[in-house]
Amino acid sequence: MVKITLDGIKYDTESLSVNGKAQLASIQFLHVQIQHLKNEISAYQTARSGYATALKAELAKVEAK
Repeated sequence: MVKITLDGIKYDTESLSVNGKAQLASIQFLHVQIQHLKNEISAYQTARSGYATALKAELAKVEAK
């Protein structure tokens, strides 16, 4: 028996209607997609930080001249 918790209340998913199971599947799909996007954003932020560091090094070379 699979249970989910929604707003602090546990529910048995086996008793859901077809529509309820479809809604649950949509929520689960979106949860995965949101996590993928968070991971992507994290990678972009890391890359941006690296580019900023490289740019600062280049700017320091220009100022040193």
